[in-house]
Amino acid sequence: MTTIAAMMTADYGVMGDILRQRAAEHPDHPAVIMETGEAVTYARFDALADRVAAALQRDGIRPGEAVAVCALSSIAYAALFLGALRAGVAVAPLAPSSTPEAIAGMVADCGARLFFLDAGVAEAQKPHPIAVRQIALDGSDFGEAFDAWLAPVGAIPVAVAIAPDDPFNIIYSSGTTGAPKGIVQSHGMRWKHVFRGDAVGYGPEAVTLLSTPLYSNTTLVCFFPTLAGGGTVVLMRKFDAGRYLELAQAHRMTHTMLVPVQYRRLMDRPDFGDFDLSSTHLKFCTSAPFAAELKAQVLARWPGGLVEYFGMTEGGGTCILMAHEHPDKLHTVGKPAPGHDIRLIDEDGVQVGPGVVGEIVGRSGGMMNGYHGQPGKTAEATWTSPEGWRFIRTGDVGRFDEEGFLTLMDRKKDMIISGGFNIYPSDIEAEIVKHADVVEAAVVGVPSDAWGESPVAFVALKPDARIDAEALKAWVNARLGKTQRLVDLRLVESLPRSHIGKVLKRELRDGWTASA
Repeated sequence: MTTIAAMMTADYGVMGDILRQRAAEHPDHPAVIMETGEAVTYARFDALADRVAAALQRDGIRPGEAVAVCALSSIAYAALFLGALRAGVAVAPLAPSSTPEAIAGMVADCGARLFFLDAGVAEAQKPHPIAVRQIALDGSDFGEAFDAWLAPVGAIPVAVAIAPDDPFNIIYSSGTTGAPKGIVQSHGMRWKHVFRGDAVGYGPEAVTLLSTPLYSNTTLVCFFPTLAGGGTVVLMRKFDAGRYLELAQAHRMTHTMLVPVQYRRLMDRPDFGDFDLSSTHLKFCTSAPFAAELKAQVLARWPGGLVEYFGMTEGGGTCILMAHEHPDKLHTVGKPAPGHDIRLIDEDGVQVGPGVVGEIVGRSGGMMNGYHGQPGKTAEATWTSPEGWRFIRTGDVGRFDEEGFLTLMDRKKDMIISGGFNIYPSDIEAEIVKHADVVEAAVVGVPSDAWGESPVAFVALKPDARIDAEALKAWVNARLGKTQRLVDLRLVESLPRSHIGKVLKRELRDGWTASA
């Protein structure tokens, strides 16, 4: 019989097979624990995945098709994901924070004939019913109960051969720049995430605390490697800084993934130092810009290493900053990961050299199949190198230094062109947050008759701040170049963010335009 060691070092593997082997070797080891204390062992989790796979096959859901799920994290959600994969069925995990219209559109787009949900999503969907079979993961009255839908205890699904290019999941973009696009990730792409798990310590002793949702790629890049390594995943349904610290201490957390705004909230807690986090091996961060000052705080106050990933759900190239090894490079997002080819290109698609700003494009063994049903959008996201290789365009702008570390500037679409000059909002934001009264800031470009675009800032202040908007604007403008100066600065309680912490600059821009 194939050993788990052989499976984990193979060029390609299947999560369903790995889970079965882990259950055989360590049946009583906890696989998933909810913050409420509900837990499932590997043996029971594997059996649940079998019942899901058998139920999908009973219902005629074929390999290569998709099921949609929209709910808060739970053991049932996790089992559904693994069981669908075992049946060769792709999973389309949707964000409950999406509008009812968007959820209906995504269910239709992925072609799902089964929609798994919970009471919160069902309540929001009432005015926009989805005309597919619905199954309630939480056992509520808004669909068939998940436990009743499952195949009987002991059910074994028909074995399915799964190729590397077969769809693993379809993750929908946030839709902040238009209709959400379904990013099709393959089993081969996901295996690349699992394969590198051993290098960061995802073994049977690992305990990974995840407070970001299961519908986010941010979460899944830690969730699947932890299970493949035989470790334990502790899931929170929603992030709360105090509760997070309690769980990290109680479960002797070794690994975690957090987005920058969550790190900020943890660092801002006066009682942060009261919790024993000495078991922490590695902390990860991705999905949004991570300020150098905040990285420095985390390194100084939290035991264990800090790793920042820069990449896209679409895949392509990933940069990794081992912040604990390079404390002088906290302003960067690190170097390209081993085997990842990351380049910068100009407006004409021509590659530029070190020190020159350009759009970031990447190529690796982990790349999306494409956008579901949108070959045109897939082509737009592709850059072909002089060698004829396919790269994925990130839409981000950056610059390599002489040591090969990448400094991230801005989203290409967020760059402001004023009077013919390129203005990077991140440069202005970095200046604003130097003021002692400022918590965070976002800068956007707004229409200008004289210059084409002009920069406007939105700023959140500390609770005890005394400065007003006009005084802060004057303070900032005195420190900026002439072309960078703000035409307006507005104080806000907090910046609008997506479910993974990205600032929704379009909302800020649209709100300013509507009120101007």
